[in-house]
Amino acid sequence: MNNLDNFNQLSPLKPDLTFGIQRRIRPILNWLSRLVAILFALSVLSILLLRWINPPTTSFILQRQYSAWQNGEESLVLKHEWVDWKHISPSIKMAAITSEDQAFAKHWGIDVSSIRKAIDEYEKGQNLRGASTITQQVAKNLFLWPAQSYLRKGIEAYCALLIELLWSKQRILEMYLNIVEFGDGIYGVQAAAQHFFHTSADNLSKWQSALMVTALPAPRRYNLANPSQYMLERRTWVLQYMNLLGNDAYLEKLE
Repeated sequence: MNNLDNFNQLSPLKPDLTFGIQRRIRPILNWLSRLVAILFALSVLSILLLRWINPPTTSFILQRQYSAWQNGEESLVLKHEWVDWKHISPSIKMAAITSEDQAFAKHWGIDVSSIRKAIDEYEKGQNLRGASTITQQVAKNLFLWPAQSYLRKGIEAYCALLIELLWSKQRILEMYLNIVEFGDGIYGVQAAAQHFFHTSADNLSKWQSALMVTALPAPRRYNLANPSQYMLERRTWVLQYMNLLGNDAYLEKLE
């Protein structure tokens, strides 16, 4: 018997082997597809509900609470108070857009041009800066974690696209201003206005608003109670660009 005959005798076993492997893998694939479908449905439902329901807390606030408990920071008191859109000063709305996301009215959650610019600057030897939109920051603060990774950025981008699809621009900015951290343990524009300026969110002036947003990149490093020279210079820049963007005329685009 030659080798070909041997092969022909063994070859009928191959379909059985392949079928056996497929039979074992199929339940795993079915389970994974169901899991993906469930996660997708839950993400859509949770983001849709948040279009109307104000979140009592966020992932970032819970993580800060856990960190304080773990490190024995008994003196830390987290401050967070929700305030509706109509009770937030137009100045702080415009200051946040100017400082964090000047294309906010135009993009769909991800600003590709800003990402390309950040990459170009990095390739030229400059520090890699963040290119996250306000929508991405909302997604990150609500659902995710601070540490940088491709996985987190991927989930963040997915959530940002869903948020843009299901919420209005006003709701996105309202959410952002209510959950972002302005100082260690101080979350949202109302708590920050009361803590740093002894006023309310709807009474914030232009210069107060412009100063507040200088802390947003790193609220535990940039202290609004004792602003650095950089923060003061940044405030001047924000004030100038608020006027260039159009102030109230820009905000009307969000309606």
